[in-house]
Amino acid sequence: MNVEFSVIVPVYNRPDEVLELLESLSSQTDTDFETVIVDDGSSVPCRDVCRCFEDRLDLKYFFKPNSGRSDTRNFGMAHANGNYFIVFDSDCIIPPQYIATVRQHLQNSYADCYGGPDCAEASFSGLQKAINYSMTSFLTTGGIRGGARRVEKFSPRSFNMGISREVFLKVGGYRNMIGEDIDLSIRIKSAGYKTALFRDAYVFHKRRMSFKKFFRQVNTFGKGRILLHRIHKGSLKMIHLLPMFFVLGHGFLFALSLIFLNVWFLFPPACYVLLLFTDSLLRTGNPGIAAASVAAAYIQLTGYGLGLMEELIFRKASKKTQEELYK
Repeated sequence: MNVEFSVIVPVYNRPDEVLELLESLSSQTDTDFETVIVDDGSSVPCRDVCRCFEDRLDLKYFFKPNSGRSDTRNFGMAHANGNYFIVFDSDCIIPPQYIATVRQHLQNSYADCYGGPDCAEASFSGLQKAINYSMTSFLTTGGIRGGARRVEKFSPRSFNMGISREVFLKVGGYRNMIGEDIDLSIRIKSAGYKTALFRDAYVFHKRRMSFKKFFRQVNTFGKGRILLHRIHKGSLKMIHLLPMFFVLGHGFLFALSLIFLNVWFLFPPACYVLLLFTDSLLRTGNPGIAAASVAAAYIQLTGYGLGLMEELIFRKASKKTQEELYK
């Protein structure tokens, strides 16, 4: 099959990120692709940034009223010329060999949909590297965010995801909901299409956030996991519930330490902290980043776990999504 790539990027008020992304796309070793930038009603559009790359990329720029990232991705796919769409977030930097790597994978073993992992680039800040560690480490996510070797644990994520035009037309693209990329992956598999993990098709995901924003993000992810379970029965696995047990277990141990005035109840959390710090230190070689990685891991697991419990009890996201999807 002759694969014709269209890179789809939704953008909202992030012209500086688009500049870095387009710089990396213009440095690809395989240049046979088009790039579709869709500005989702930004008050600070990136039109001028895109104009700077018109002579270096096969580039299309669209500006549309704000409607959210799902509609924006679907808009980009509907206006693309290729028969295979590659979806990135605007805060990604793409390694030079990325397009060539994906093309080789599809030629060797075609997949209707694929996903790849994210990594931290050397120029990232210490906070960005710490958050990247938390989001990708086996000790925090169990390897289900793009690095798992067991494909049955893996769902392509929209910061680094490919989907054929045929699949897009068949399943209808992204839906406007929390966890839209996992929802799309489930529907693709249910429709009988093949998904794959391309481990060497990684991107540098330059998350621009504080710990406060990181907490809000992972809290939303936790709510989204319960929402997905209610839409797709059987999609919730024990590994998804571990952050909830993390929160409950830590709370129980801290309560026991106060009740019995015995610090030995805090020994398991202390061991986990030491394990996180050591693993991050071995990976980054920086004690400061290792310490920040511990904080990021606790924020991620606590935020996600609380989101799970909140949605289990109050069902706010489920009720809102049901109104959106079935109105």
